[in-house]
Amino acid sequence: MLTVAVLISGTGSNLRALLEAASDPSYPARVVVVGADRMAEGLQHAADFGVPSFTVPFREFASREEWGAELADQLRAWQPDLIVLSGLMRLLPRDVVAEFAPNIINTHPAYLPEFPGAHGVRDALAAGAEQTGASVILVDDGVDTGPILAQERVPVFPGDTEDSLHDRIKPVERRLLIDVVRRVATGELDLSHPA
Repeated sequence: MLTVAVLISGTGSNLRALLEAASDPSYPARVVVVGADRMAEGLQHAADFGVPSFTVPFREFASREEWGAELADQLRAWQPDLIVLSGLMRLLPRDVVAEFAPNIINTHPAYLPEFPGAHGVRDALAAGAEQTGASVILVDDGVDTGPILAQERVPVFPGDTEDSLHDRIKPVERRLLIDVVRRVATGELDLSHPA
């Protein structure tokens, strides 16, 4: 059984979808802990499913590196097989990535390498893109630059707003995440050799 730690910053809709999938006995992974960089709304999902959680508030640390060191301590205590960044709006410090790689994946609301960064949906609209998408990637030291594990196109409709487009991307993102975690758990996807 693959053990998973999920890190969030916001509402945790992808987290909830993963928790629901993992509540099925036939799903080969379990979320063992949820962490956040602030008192995120999504922590309630962990409580709803009886999953322990922790917070490492970014603002309480003098540097990203100090924050990362505490985050790594918290993760180490749970020894997860896989770490999922699901709406975590912080770049992991290089030391954290180095310690846990290649077992860190991230979801992103764009068809990478198009529109990386914190505002993928807004950037797609600003660029006048006719399509965008959702991606699940391996985390490396860059901003959404790791190897792509799964992705799917989502059309941009005339009159789309950031919210309406994101609302269509989210279900795709959730489905891709659940499938990637399943494939990692079954050995179908080897994160050491993702190509």
